[in-house]
Amino acid sequence: MVFLDFEKPLEILYEQLDKIKQVGELGGIDVSDKINELENKIKTTTKEIYDNLSGWQKVQLSRHPERPYTLFYINQMCKKFIELHGDRYFADDKAIVGGIGSLDNINCVFIGHQKGETTKMRAYRNFGMANPEGYRKALRFMKLAEKFKMPVVCLIDTPGAYPGIEAEERGQAEAIARNLFEMAKLDVPIVCVVIGEGASGGAIGIGLGDSVYMMENTWYSVISPESCSSILWRSWDHKQKAAEALKLTADHMLDFGLIDGILKEPLGGAHAAPEDMAKMLKKHLKKEINALLPLSAKELKKNRIKKYEKIGKFSKKKKE
Repeated sequence: MVFLDFEKPLEILYEQLDKIKQVGELGGIDVSDKINELENKIKTTTKEIYDNLSGWQKVQLSRHPERPYTLFYINQMCKKFIELHGDRYFADDKAIVGGIGSLDNINCVFIGHQKGETTKMRAYRNFGMANPEGYRKALRFMKLAEKFKMPVVCLIDTPGAYPGIEAEERGQAEAIARNLFEMAKLDVPIVCVVIGEGASGGAIGIGLGDSVYMMENTWYSVISPESCSSILWRSWDHKQKAAEALKLTADHMLDFGLIDGILKEPLGGAHAAPEDMAKMLKKHLKKEINALLPLSAKELKKNRIKKYEKIGKFSKKKKE
């Protein structure tokens, strides 16, 4: 198990639990009472820690190395999944994955960021930072979904779109803007869920939907706390302060009306019980899709426009 800095009390308790189990096995001693006592203390301590998480701590959880990624959820939710590749213009961006799968009897097109479980795979996936061809690949999948009347499911988990000069040369901003334009007028339902990090245009490039949700321990913002800190204070040292100021947690996003709801995670985070989290996600997706399927293309687009018109506040100054 990997423990974050604020989980040190849990790490100590788990170490004690392992030692007691070893003593019981080696000495043939009944230590069940002590094991039960420690397990109850672990549950209590976990609840105390996770009930009072700061914005920065939720950012840390969203990046937990054991946290499930897009392909894990898809493979858990779908008995059959056919992965598709390439944008048919330039390349197959490994940071964005997608294909056709079924949520029981509902055929869907899945699109999502993929970071990779190991160091080698993270490099292969470019740490979930997509290039322009990744967003064009996603758009190709959306158009495929529209052609065959299948709902689109987008799973968001990225530290941002790839900021390299080659990405800008190939039209990074245009690719993201094109996706937003096309998603706004797509004829089929779109359900988006932030499953980890939701940073900047990299997230919004596949984040416009009829239904937008965030998992409990995720974040969604125009900029990461580290980048915000480096701009304002010329150092990453103030990232915790930046995380609080940005108000980037799921609770804040719901208060602002930027998302439609929050998916609760198992105690200890999605990585503590990934299979359970996948079951909850599947149940939620089916519910949202079934609510959207009866709507016509015209109704979907009309509701989508109304939804995004309500976001943000502005006022008009009277002419003097």
